[in-house]
Amino acid sequence: MPRTILVTGGGTGMGRAIAAHFAAAGDHVVITGRRPGPLKDTADAIAGPGTVRALVCDHTDPAAILRLAAELPDRIDVLVNNAGGNTDFDADGATDLAAYARDFRANLDANLVSAAVTTRALADRLAAGGAVIQIGSIAADQGAGAYGAAKAGLASWNVDLARELGPRGITANVVSPGYIADTEFFRDKLSDERRERLVAATATGRAGAPADITGAVAFLASPAARHLTGQVLNVNGGAHSTR
Repeated sequence: MPRTILVTGGGTGMGRAIAAHFAAAGDHVVITGRRPGPLKDTADAIAGPGTVRALVCDHTDPAAILRLAAELPDRIDVLVNNAGGNTDFDADGATDLAAYARDFRANLDANLVSAAVTTRALADRLAAGGAVIQIGSIAADQGAGAYGAAKAGLASWNVDLARELGPRGITANVVSPGYIADTEFFRDKLSDERRERLVAATATGRAGAPADITGAVAFLASPAARHLTGQVLNVNGGAHSTR
């Protein structure tokens, strides 16, 4: 039976790859994002027995999320909270204290609050036996200013979410990527030297690809992962290891 999958930030990069996987499996996929253009391009490009529907939504805005909810079906089997990114790349360069506070909050809103508010708004629609999957970051463990702090907060919040949803048979986990190529994350500002350092830090000797994250998300959404919850699954080629 086809499932309903919601992928936030589904117009580009990892979100697009995740949406394409579920559509190819025959699921009904809804992708969201702030930019209509990439959403439409992705919905038009994805082929498969499943369907893809694009809806514009800024997941930092509770009012926008409520409008989105009115367009969604009553049952959601898998929620992938992928919207976010390092908002420092979009900052205006101001260095006064007010600007620092503003920019710090922007990262928290984009990467932590957005996931929490979206999940809260849709909690009653999450199907028993379903899954909520957060896209975290290696920055939660290695540090990256406000962005790293937001992703660390996301992992901590996910622990409570797993406890909250567990009695309904719903799992909640974080997929934590390292450096993933072929995304818009670095806004074309990644130097060759830094890319080489990021790749050299891995044990596999290569950059990650969106397909690497898609595989992890697909597993966590599958019947094989029904007793795996409250966890962080690191997908970084060994750049950050756990024991």
